[in-house]
Order: sequence, then C-alpha cells, then structure tokens
Amino acid sequence: MNPPFCLERLGVQHDRASFTCGVDALDGYFKAQVTQDIRRRVANCFVAVESANRLVVAYYTIASASIPTSSLPPELAKRLPRYPTLPAVRIGRLAVDLRYRGRGFGTALLADAALKSLNAAPATFALLVDAKDEQAVAFYRYHGFQPFASLPGTLFLPLATAEKSLLDLGALNVLT
Repeated sequence: MNPPFCLERLGVQHDRASFTCGVDALDGYFKAQVTQDIRRRVANCFVAVESANRLVVAYYTIASASIPTSSLPPELAKRLPRYPTLPAVRIGRLAVDLRYRGRGFGTALLADAALKSLNAAPATFALLVDAKDEQAVAFYRYHGFQPFASLPGTLFLPLATAEKSLLDLGALNVLT
C-alpha cells in the first residue's frame, strides 16, 4: 500500500496552478519563478504530494548559503572554529496549501530539509530561513530556530539541534 503523501523533487508532472497558501509572494513564486531558479541552479524545490490525487499540498526550496561566524550568539561562536563564515542551507520558501494546513506538513518539510542537509556530501552547520512575517517567525521559533540579533527576520537552526528536535521526534511521520 502506498503512503498517503510523498516528497518529490518538483518536476513538470506537478500541477502548480491549483496551489494556494494564501500568501501572494509564496504563491506567485511557486507558480511563476521556481522553475527558473531550478534551471539557473540557485535553488532546488521539493513538494509534498497527495498520492491519491497527485495534488501538491506543500513545497519548500533550499539553496546553499553561509553564516558570518561573527553574527552568531557569542556563546555558540566560541565553541566553533574561527572561520569567517560557516556553511549553511537556506530554506528560501516554505508553504502549505490552505486546504492542508494544521496537519503537520510544515514541520515535515523542515525535517526533510534537515535530513537532506545532514546527508549532503558538503558539511553544513545550520539551516537558515528568512521569515516573511511574524506568524512565520513564530513557526520557526517553535521549532528551535534562533534569530540573528542584527537580522531579526533571519533565523538559524544548527543541524545538530535539528537532528534531535525534528528527526528524532518523527516529524516526517505525517507523510507515511
């Protein structure tokens, strides 16, 4: 028996037109720009798809990034190498269709991004996000992300923390 939902790399077989999360910038990006970013190799996009009807229920994008070590909280930075920057993965966008909100898909996508980052060949220190609004900040803070003092809308989560908080708690179970 197939699981009710699966995660896939965005492809031409996915219908993006019916997706709506209620945030114009996220909907517009997904419908009009994401394939250009993939083609230019500046981002990858992954979608959660309902197995029965093949509807895209959620998506996220990831890209490589770096964190200036000097922007980290001092108590964290003192335990790290004195490199000018640390490798990171930026979750550029994350959205759940309005019809599927409140079912754990946002958390599952965060866990998938953490898993992909942990399993990538290049080492990665943290996940980064640029929260669109206060509701997004609250969502990411709930999952352990910390804001940078100098950039309150940009938050980070060390992958060591993500591994414990997202993966050990079975956040991907919503997809099975």
